[in-house]
Amino acid sequence: MSASSESMPLLTPYKMGNFHLSHRVVLAPLTRQRSYGNVPQKHAILYYSQRATHGGLLITEATGVSDTAQGYEHTPGIWTKEQVEAWKPIVDAVHAKGALFFCQIWHCGRASNQGFQPNGQAIVSCTDRRISASLEVYEGQFSTPRRLETDEIPLVINDFRLAARNAIEAGFDGVEIHGANGYLIDQFVKDNVNDRTDKYGGTLENRSRFALEVVEALANEIGPHRLGIRLSPFTDYLEATDSNPEALGLYLVNSLNKYDILYCHMIEPRVDKAGESKTTPLSLLPMRNAFKGTFISAGGFNKEDGNNALKDGYADLVAYGRLFLANPDLPRRFELDGPLNRHNRETFYTSDPVVGYTDYPFLNVA
Repeated sequence: MSASSESMPLLTPYKMGNFHLSHRVVLAPLTRQRSYGNVPQKHAILYYSQRATHGGLLITEATGVSDTAQGYEHTPGIWTKEQVEAWKPIVDAVHAKGALFFCQIWHCGRASNQGFQPNGQAIVSCTDRRISASLEVYEGQFSTPRRLETDEIPLVINDFRLAARNAIEAGFDGVEIHGANGYLIDQFVKDNVNDRTDKYGGTLENRSRFALEVVEALANEIGPHRLGIRLSPFTDYLEATDSNPEALGLYLVNSLNKYDILYCHMIEPRVDKAGESKTTPLSLLPMRNAFKGTFISAGGFNKEDGNNALKDGYADLVAYGRLFLANPDLPRRFELDGPLNRHNRETFYTSDPVVGYTDYPFLNVA
């Protein structure tokens, strides 16, 4: 980075556990739906390496932990040997640029359709109530889920554990658990979704049990120094809301401290169900102050917001989604105060291997 970047918080170095970052601009996980047959493709090599910089941190799109975890067409997985092998050249390309690469793993839970399930079996969740809404990334209706039996939950936790092991085998530097945005873990922790009466439902402690058991299993499998989690206590994505999101967020981060994981990646309260920003008095600051590891904030940040968040101690790192999608050289543009490309929402979730994926232009600097 140039001397002019020294006064810009986003472009200052940061030590995240054993990892040394040269700047604080993180590529947020972004569903792109271009992994045909749930297998990462060669065009992802270019997509991720375009956004890799020396000492930068990239997080993959959400990646399925099992053949029952899928909820959308052409999303990648990491439960088979073929998928692990397909990820390896992508990881290698990112590492060749000197960047760090974490794999975000997920289970969609009730945000799915039986058509994505093996033999058309029922989708699963903490509840048997279906999602009524439709999404632009989803064709058709969400199916009615089957409520997981208490003794089935350890099997799902094991799927997360094996996926994490596979991610490390593929060469990733670490794993991010997707515990946000209305997917399975978020379904368990949110009280308007979780209507269980067993040890995984009811009280805040019980609703958080599944999430924390996943964290514990993965910390034991790959080490807490390689583990992060993404949470969204305030968001209402996929009809997953909580009656007391601040209490939920605080309980989760205080509980995470017991496992000494690397980072907590949390979505801003201002982000609504469509991913747009809204005005709200709510803040992640209580959670940031309570969490002992690295705190990453995401959701609606521009350059000025990001710098202010770091300067004010609101976050350690800032994750950028749409801005980084549309500007593969985003840290460079921030450094030079360059113009920013505008994202094209219509190509977010199409399956084209180039358009809206690897064709966003770089800054042309003589």
